[in-house]
Amino acid sequence: MLERSAPLTRDRRGGSWWLAAIAVVLIASCAKKPVATPAPAAAPKFADFVFPAVTANLGPPDLLDAHQRAWQFLQSGDTKAADRDFTEIVRISPDFYPAQAGLGYSALARKDAQAAVAHFDRALAANATYAPALAGKGEALLALGRTDAALEAFEAALAADANLASLRERVDVLKLRSAQEKIDKARAAADAGKFEDARRGYLAAIATSPESAFLYRELANVERKAGDAASALAHARQAATLDPADARALTAIAEIYEAQKAWTDAASAYDAVNAVEPSDAIVAKAEAMRARAAFDSMPEEYRAIDTAATVTRAQLAALLGVHLENLLGRAHATAPALMTDVRDNWAGVWILAVTRAGVIEPYPNHTFQPGGSVRRADLAEAVSRALGLIAAEKPRLAARWRDPHAKFVDLPPSHPVYAAAARAVSAGVMAPLEGDTFQLTRPITGSEALDAVSKLEALAKK
Repeated sequence: MLERSAPLTRDRRGGSWWLAAIAVVLIASCAKKPVATPAPAAAPKFADFVFPAVTANLGPPDLLDAHQRAWQFLQSGDTKAADRDFTEIVRISPDFYPAQAGLGYSALARKDAQAAVAHFDRALAANATYAPALAGKGEALLALGRTDAALEAFEAALAADANLASLRERVDVLKLRSAQEKIDKARAAADAGKFEDARRGYLAAIATSPESAFLYRELANVERKAGDAASALAHARQAATLDPADARALTAIAEIYEAQKAWTDAASAYDAVNAVEPSDAIVAKAEAMRARAAFDSMPEEYRAIDTAATVTRAQLAALLGVHLENLLGRAHATAPALMTDVRDNWAGVWILAVTRAGVIEPYPNHTFQPGGSVRRADLAEAVSRALGLIAAEKPRLAARWRDPHAKFVDLPPSHPVYAAAARAVSAGVMAPLEGDTFQLTRPITGSEALDAVSKLEALAKK
């Protein structure tokens, strides 16, 4: 029997300890159960330490008893005696890896974390899933400031022994701490313009806390700055999936789509933002995206209007038909005029809409002449007729242009186009030119036509 007060070297009668060990092996066959955690006589000094449990087939009863007594020495605070006995057990039976774990815990008690890791590693070399050594190694690594490695060891210990419930809370706390450290480093890298370092930091934080939506959103912002729109979009979507109420993630998605000129997708994304945080500005953004989508779907002739040096009658009809679609649709339509030159024209549908509403009239010879240039006189007459449609619906608004008295140096009140020009100017849709002239025959540019029609659209929506 091993004496509690004597080291495990030789017995006092001078016989070799190995003879005693052999004797114990011969009587060990009756031991089959794992050794239970020993109960110290007083309150344990290191209650958080996990007892290095032993299965019976690792050694004879006397060796197991010695292992228990060494643990009791440790829990009583006598690390010197614990070291002595654990060391002797390892010397006698090198394969008895629980004693190596015991030495690891004894080193931890002495605050020698580096030595503790070495002892735990020796135990794990014999049994890679030995939970007490994994738990102890986690403690030692934590003491060394190696949070990520400690977390990995604790999780491995839990996987090996689900009964180590005390470790679960530690794992959760460490995950939060580890994630915060990674987040702080990632944010610092992003602020310094080190986007690849920031990206790696956020991915590491996400690995620690994969359900945190804001991490994906912040990663997406870093990737946008780095020019990786595809990854940014994927991670912003992941953030929105994890937290559908994350307006900033939804806004990021919308802005990425907008930058990619994916107008329809951008409009839907801005709608999603507005559903979470209603805003007139966001509604306007969604409408603008839909307008861009509609614009991109237009024929090239329409998309070229804004920069055109002159505007054709077909282009003006298209502008009016698109921007005043609802107003024209509500107008009392006349029977469609017979026009022989618009059947295959790209603006045919809009030419039909404006002629039926009476905003632009075909020529007496039953042609529309879609390629003809629009002069200021032509635009003034179209604007005047559109103002008439608006006046029918908004009589109070129409008071400002119902009885115009504009004066033009080159356009007397007796001129047939005077009334239309004066009405367009009084309504604020058109403006006089230099020297208070109107210049009836001056061609209209694309930007001038777009400006006038946009002002008509604004009046129609008031």
